[in-house]
Amino acid sequence: MQDIIQKFRPVLVQIATPYNMGGTGFFLQDLQLIVTNEHLVRDNREVIIEAENLPRQMAKIVYWDAYYDVALLKLDTAYELPEIKFREGDEPAAGDQVLAMGHPFGLRFSSTIGNLSNNRRKHEDFYYYQHDAALNPGNSGGPLVDKQGQIIGLNVLDLEEAQGLGFSLPAAFVLETINLYLAEERNEIAARCNSCRKVVFADQKETSYCPNCGAYLRLASESEAFEPVGTPYTIELLLAALDHDVRLARRGLNTWEIQEGSARILVSYHEDSGLITGDAHLCRLPQDQLGELYEYLLRENYEDDGLTFSVKGRDVILSILIYDRYLEVESGKKRFQHLFERADHYDNILVERFGAKWKYEDSAEE
Repeated sequence: MQDIIQKFRPVLVQIATPYNMGGTGFFLQDLQLIVTNEHLVRDNREVIIEAENLPRQMAKIVYWDAYYDVALLKLDTAYELPEIKFREGDEPAAGDQVLAMGHPFGLRFSSTIGNLSNNRRKHEDFYYYQHDAALNPGNSGGPLVDKQGQIIGLNVLDLEEAQGLGFSLPAAFVLETINLYLAEERNEIAARCNSCRKVVFADQKETSYCPNCGAYLRLASESEAFEPVGTPYTIELLLAALDHDVRLARRGLNTWEIQEGSARILVSYHEDSGLITGDAHLCRLPQDQLGELYEYLLRENYEDDGLTFSVKGRDVILSILIYDRYLEVESGKKRFQHLFERADHYDNILVERFGAKWKYEDSAEE
């Protein structure tokens, strides 16, 4: 399965929205579209995407089918990535080995191997593939692949009470909804009606209802643009003042991720406590020179009372802490700018001088 994993890694897309930490999608080279779950992108016009060979950017939601839980995203720029194929014709059988890939819990890439337990788990007037390849939150929207490297399904859900059983929408249903969207060759936003099952394009829709059957139907373009309020609004103002695109930084409600050089910083607002935290996970502890490294961290803690070093597990973290009642754009901008600059400074020192390990694979390349 290792060759299959390496083939799929570049096309596995990490998805995030202002409402959730994200999920997975996969890029279809021939169509220049990203396939994912509708429930991951619901209530959005566009979402944040990123992949191994795709820079972080906004992707427009051009089509969704809530009944099958399928959505299609489109990028502004064309990309050349490895081509992956759906399995068509014969279906996999119970007992076949399968591979599930995705970005669970907002992490970068994971793969799990299992077997099909049942290839016809009935659901309304269609069915799922049931399998035991472990799925976790964030795996939704990723591909289920057979041992020939063909996509046999779209991972849609995992039931906690089902003790690790996963469910995937068969490729036939994924292709059905994609082909219905592409059939009319329109470069427009559309949605598939839950009631009559017809695809409705933007220029056909004059009200909030399907023009064919009268059922309620909403297109992605009709979703309200996300607008933060209160403290999150202030946080986004100061991040924008530091030349960061807040749309690309959003990682769910009250969470933002900032890339500063080789450092990655997570900014969070905890409404219950009123605390705003900025945590830069700089690197992982080395096997040797721990005494020298700890001495260095303690000295730096003493020198800069605005920032704090800590160690969690094997991660070295540089942090700031602000109470929301004291947050203002100008003062907050200065403190976060200081954190961003020092995080990018310290991670290189810890790696180069003390032999620490890069926390993120891509940091070593920057």
